[in-house]
Amino acid sequence: MSADSKQPQPPDDWAAATADSTSLLLSNARLTDGRTVDVRLGGGRIEAVGTAGSLTAVGARVDLAGYLLLPAPAEPHAHADTALSADSPGPVSYAPEEVQRRATEAALLQLGHGATALRAHVRIGDVQGLGPLEAVLQARRSLRGLADLTTVAVPRVLTGVAGADGLAMLRDALKMGAGVVGGCPDLDPDPAGYVEAVLEVAAEHGCPVDLHTDGDDPARLARLAAMAGGLRPGVTIGPCAGLARLPAEAARRAADQLAAAGVTVVCLPQGGCGATELRGAPPVRLLRAAGVRLAAGGGALRDVSNPVGRGDPLEAAYLLASLGGLPAVDAYGAVSAAARTAMGLAEVRVEAGFPAELLAVRGERLSGVLSLAYSRIVVHRGRVVARTSAVREYCDSAAALDLPRQARPEPGSPPAGPVVRS
Repeated sequence: MSADSKQPQPPDDWAAATADSTSLLLSNARLTDGRTVDVRLGGGRIEAVGTAGSLTAVGARVDLAGYLLLPAPAEPHAHADTALSADSPGPVSYAPEEVQRRATEAALLQLGHGATALRAHVRIGDVQGLGPLEAVLQARRSLRGLADLTTVAVPRVLTGVAGADGLAMLRDALKMGAGVVGGCPDLDPDPAGYVEAVLEVAAEHGCPVDLHTDGDDPARLARLAAMAGGLRPGVTIGPCAGLARLPAEAARRAADQLAAAGVTVVCLPQGGCGATELRGAPPVRLLRAAGVRLAAGGGALRDVSNPVGRGDPLEAAYLLASLGGLPAVDAYGAVSAAARTAMGLAEVRVEAGFPAELLAVRGERLSGVLSLAYSRIVVHRGRVVARTSAVREYCDSAAALDLPRQARPEPGSPPAGPVVRS
């Protein structure tokens, strides 16, 4: 017996909806403001939004009755080189073919959850050199058309005698195709010098910066904010869990400094990552109150740092709402609009003219979607690239009960009884 409402069957033109095409109509979709609309996509963008039944399908059509249509989330903090390695027997393999396989599988897993764009931090140097980065770049090429993957080069040491090799390798990584300068200043003997070196290389290449830091040292954060203030296209730090352990006044001063410098904080409410020791989330309400741009990511995905990571943006948003106390709309914004901004991506709205990067989730309201979201349809560049359908079943003894459904029928529609499967 199914507790889900009647699952939408793939339409006759479902294959066309997943193919590269010039037009796709999403019909009967519910928006967060309560409207039910048709959305026509074309050329990778939203062409028109009208009341349900007002738009005609030029190409393929997907019926989204019972689904909430949202701007697609993005993943601003993944670790593609170590993802899905927790169950590896013995030491983690960094053979290029193995890293490429894991990175591709992880990206597809996150795409299935709704993330159509990902930023992957990849360690460079040590005995692996640039091999893992090349493997992740190869994964990026294989994912073209399904998801957009950007790589962050993460060197270990950039100061002192050992730092010369790190700086040379960082510049080589950018020439290879890494799009962001990253790093872990907390692990360098001279954290301030590390940040200065990163910012200098980023300025040379016109790249954004994305650094790992626990954020538990107010003086170090103040120096970082002072140095990062003028850099464009911008500086992101995270996961900053240590901010939550600072005295309230010190945390407020740090938040004010980060906001004034225009630094974005990416928190990892689902866990952490191997580049930082502290788990947990920073004081998200304090950061938002100070005007800090706050985004959320997944971090470790089933590696030694978090063997049960899910890589699900909706779970990250759920935790921000449930544990962080953010309203549902702000929590989802942290994994969608704010995450896209942190990654330098174009804004997405369910309005004409915006990129067709969309996520349809079975449910009525955003709070319910964050609470329980199984069935999902993912749209990237105007075509369906992933679909997940879920049916919950109960034993026959529950047949007489009026069981709840993931999505209630619209007012005026006949009630649907439980579906009994023989």
